[in-house]
Amino acid sequence: MPSTLNTLFFLISITFLFFHHHCYSIDEQGQALLTWKNSLNATKPALKSWDSSDTTPCNWFGVHCNSNGDVVEISLKSMELQGSLPSNFQSLKSLKTLILSSNNLSGVIPKEFGDYNELNFIDLIGNFLTGEIPMEICKLKKLKALAMDSNYLGGKIPSMMGNLSGLVYLTLYDNQLNGEIPKSIGELKMLQVFRVGGNKDLNGELPLEIGNCTSLLMLGLAETSITGNLPSSIGMLKRVQTIAIYTSLLSGSIPEEISNCSELQNLYLYQNSISGSIPRGIGQLNKLQSLLLWQNSLVGAIPDELGTCSELTVVDLSENLLTGSIPRSIGKLLKLQELQLSVNQLSGTIPSEILNCSELINLEIDNNAFSGEIPVDIGKLNSLTIFFAWQNKLTGNVPDSLSQCKDLQALDLSYNSLSGSIPKDIFGLKNLTKLLLLANDLSGFIPPEIGNCTSLYRLRLNGNRLAGTIPSEIGNLKGLNFVDLSENRFVGGIPLSISGCRNLEFLDLHSNGLAGSLPDTLPTSLQYVGISDNSLTGQLSHSIGSLSELNKLNLGKNRLSGQIPTEISSCSKLQLVNLGDNGFFGEIPKELGQIPALEISLNLSWNRFSGKIPSEFSGLTKLAILDLSHNKFSGKLDVLTSLQNLVSLNVSFNDFSGELPNSSFFRKLPLCDLESNKGLYISNGVVSSSDLEHSRHVGPAVKLVMSILISASVILVLLAIYALIRARFFNNGLMEDYTWEVTLYQKLDFSINDIVHNLTSSNVIGTGSSGVVYRVTIPNGESWQLRKCGHQKSMGPSLLKSRL
Repeated sequence: MPSTLNTLFFLISITFLFFHHHCYSIDEQGQALLTWKNSLNATKPALKSWDSSDTTPCNWFGVHCNSNGDVVEISLKSMELQGSLPSNFQSLKSLKTLILSSNNLSGVIPKEFGDYNELNFIDLIGNFLTGEIPMEICKLKKLKALAMDSNYLGGKIPSMMGNLSGLVYLTLYDNQLNGEIPKSIGELKMLQVFRVGGNKDLNGELPLEIGNCTSLLMLGLAETSITGNLPSSIGMLKRVQTIAIYTSLLSGSIPEEISNCSELQNLYLYQNSISGSIPRGIGQLNKLQSLLLWQNSLVGAIPDELGTCSELTVVDLSENLLTGSIPRSIGKLLKLQELQLSVNQLSGTIPSEILNCSELINLEIDNNAFSGEIPVDIGKLNSLTIFFAWQNKLTGNVPDSLSQCKDLQALDLSYNSLSGSIPKDIFGLKNLTKLLLLANDLSGFIPPEIGNCTSLYRLRLNGNRLAGTIPSEIGNLKGLNFVDLSENRFVGGIPLSISGCRNLEFLDLHSNGLAGSLPDTLPTSLQYVGISDNSLTGQLSHSIGSLSELNKLNLGKNRLSGQIPTEISSCSKLQLVNLGDNGFFGEIPKELGQIPALEISLNLSWNRFSGKIPSEFSGLTKLAILDLSHNKFSGKLDVLTSLQNLVSLNVSFNDFSGELPNSSFFRKLPLCDLESNKGLYISNGVVSSSDLEHSRHVGPAVKLVMSILISASVILVLLAIYALIRARFFNNGLMEDYTWEVTLYQKLDFSINDIVHNLTSSNVIGTGSSGVVYRVTIPNGESWQLRKCGHQKSMGPSLLKSRL
């Protein structure tokens, strides 16, 4: 029996030892990895391969070992890992590569990273890491690549970064680092890529020692607060290919030494405060492809030497203070695709040599002082997609050859002195989306070929002398969004086909000679309709209610009539309505007061409206300007007291009555905005109803004195002017038998000659049965209107009967 028990005990012991050994069979490296895995909050199913029953982690997902079974690489990119970085990998003594980028790892970088002595590649890009970069990381003597960009790291760049003498790749951009770039950076002789841009609080000057990084290929400090000059030592970077220090606080001039960067391909220094001129030595950079210096304070001329940079594809010098002309050497840049010189002080003509740049896609020279004509053969730039030359002093015609630029998408020649007609073939450009020719001296007609320009999105031809009718073919432009044909000489009606422009949001036709009625059907996408100052007739259609997106409606100064349709309440987004100076009549529909968005202006003046202000107007609490003047409205103004946002109100020349509302706004209203309302009065006897026109109750004694003084002044002025007229004819020998002596009883700010010399035919502003009216401007800038009554055909003594 004892022997049996001993045997059983032995078997149980063997079994226990077997299972115990099996549970802990994974080696020390695997145990470290499992410990870290278990600390994570979430992992992808791929990490299920990390099994404790394995003897080695070498077959686990993302783990790579050498021939000795030592873990040399952990690569777990984009695995949605959540948790903190590993601080227990000391047992992975051969670990060289650690890639944990594009995960959801958070917390600080453990100081224990400094214990991973064999690491030469660390990639922690795109996580949620915080805290400072630990100084201990600078102990990794074998480190060649350190990528920690796109996190939330703060603090300073470690001052001992220079200890990483073998570092080739250092990217810390898009974090929250602050402080200065350590001078020890100059000790990284092997460094090829240094990118720390996107750290807004990184400040101080770029250290002079950067020039010692002679292996540098890429220097990126964009979107920081780096200040001071670009150091002259930059010229020591003879291998550098890209310098990107844009949107920072650089000042001073570009050092001449930059011409020594013979391998430079991209120079991005835009959006700084760099001054001085562009160094002529830039012409030595024969590998330069992109030169972006826009939005600085550069002065002087564009150097001729730029033409020797034969590899240039992009040049942007816009928004500076450059002067002079475009150098003719620009024509040597046969690979040039973008030339942007906007917003400078450049002058001269557009050189014909620019036509040699046959690969040019984008040409922007707007907001300068260029003069002369656009090169007639500009169509040779048949790859052109954008041509902006607006706000210059260009003359001549719009070149016909532009129609050869089949890829042209945007053409803006506005604010020049271009003349002639718009070439009809331009409207055959199928890719053209923007055509802006406003504020020129163009004439002629819009050809029916405009209907072929099917990609057109924005059309602005306002401020010219275009005439004729608006072609019905405009309705073919289904993608048209913005149309401004205002301030021209168009006649005829608004084409009914415009309803086909189903994406139209902005329509401005004001100040033309358009007639007929407003089309019953307009694009329901419209947000702005401006057709004021024309000769439209007829009534406002009930279909106005279909314009549910409309926020501004300006139909003032036409000949429209009828009543305001109640459907206007469906235009619930209306902020501004101007129906003034028309022939509308009847009562204001209460629906107009039910538009909650009406907050800018409501102008119903100079019509024939009648009745009371609807009580619904009390709901227009956001309205700033209300003009009801020159109508036949009646009733009280009490309904307007709740309009707390009003800054301007004009109810003059109506039949309003009752007491003026007793509020600070109404008390401060100018009397001219209340006049000619016979039944309207102010309480407490300040102004009676009939005195709103004459203000007789504002202190009778004061008013009497003021009336006498004003009357006396007017009489004296008229007598003086009368005498001046007589003196004029006396000087011309027409009244030789008469002499005059003028005594002025009030000091006047003009002389006799100031009046006489202005009484010429060129200053006549009106004639009629009552005489001739002159406009006279005296030296102090005031304008007077003078009427000569009983005008005579013959000059002589009978002139004495004339009156001014």
